[in-house]
Amino acid sequence: MRKHDATIAQTSTLATPAIVGADSAALAHRLAAAYELTKPRITRMVAITAGVGFTMAAIGRPWSAAGLFVSAFGCILGTSLSASGANALNQWLERDRDALMHRTRTRPLPEHRLSANAALGIGLALAFAGVFVLWALCGPAAALVSAATIILYVLLYTPLKPVTAFNTLIGAVPGALPPVVGWAAAWSFGAPTAYTAIVDPLIQPAAWALFLIMLVWQVPHVLAIAWMHREDYARGGYRMLPMSDPSGRTTAATMAAWAITLIPVSLAPVLLMPESLGWLYASLALLLSGGFAAMCLRLLRSTERRHIRAAFFASIIHLPLVLMAMVADALWHAWAA
Repeated sequence: MRKHDATIAQTSTLATPAIVGADSAALAHRLAAAYELTKPRITRMVAITAGVGFTMAAIGRPWSAAGLFVSAFGCILGTSLSASGANALNQWLERDRDALMHRTRTRPLPEHRLSANAALGIGLALAFAGVFVLWALCGPAAALVSAATIILYVLLYTPLKPVTAFNTLIGAVPGALPPVVGWAAAWSFGAPTAYTAIVDPLIQPAAWALFLIMLVWQVPHVLAIAWMHREDYARGGYRMLPMSDPSGRTTAATMAAWAITLIPVSLAPVLLMPESLGWLYASLALLLSGGFAAMCLRLLRSTERRHIRAAFFASIIHLPLVLMAMVADALWHAWAA
């Protein structure tokens, strides 16, 4: 009897670490799936563009060290949480269509690495947390723009993707709002009245110049992706312009028109922020936007996949370099003043 009891005790002792290890592995697996649900690369880009908006509005304004840290931290954290929540809710809504597409079928929900209810809960929690952080640390204007971004992305753009090819333009609106979130976060600091805290940050032409750069850039960028993956989008039941354009001529003309429009749009901040931007940014913006437009114009002559990919990579190169040039020139002007 004693030998039998000892055997049971020894077995239990050996089993406990194995159970704990299995539970830890399962938890790590779920956390990794939850992180993937937030589309980290897109979230990082959203946070960067919000940071650019914050920087451009913050330069030249009176700051205390603590105030600058709190506002900048709140802007990046709140925007990242909001974007993560919106992305998670997007994947929750599109889980059945994602399972049909090669490029999305390995996402957490199609592979059942997370339940739909868990994804919904994560998305809502992150979205609400992001808006709350922005309201608490950056003021109501930034929080309201962030809330509008989430609503437009989740409740308007996502449901329209299988309905109309105009979803590309509609989706570009919430995609272009993060710099306005950042601008409002910096502009609202120390605002003495409700007007200067809510309305004033949102009527600044420079903030909407940043919005326009993001909006116009997105159209040829997204169309290039849709063109390269049109068969996959068709499997998912989405309506994208390249799917109804077998020759590619309409898609090429649309990309070229938007890319050409991006040239004056990219130069607009120089006129609206002459105290912060000058020849350095203007030269680089003109060069980068002109190069992107040239890649898109080439598609009017050739719709070979390698040329489509070249236009896509030109879009990837264009945006971060333009934003870096903008911030660098503004910092140079602030230092030289």
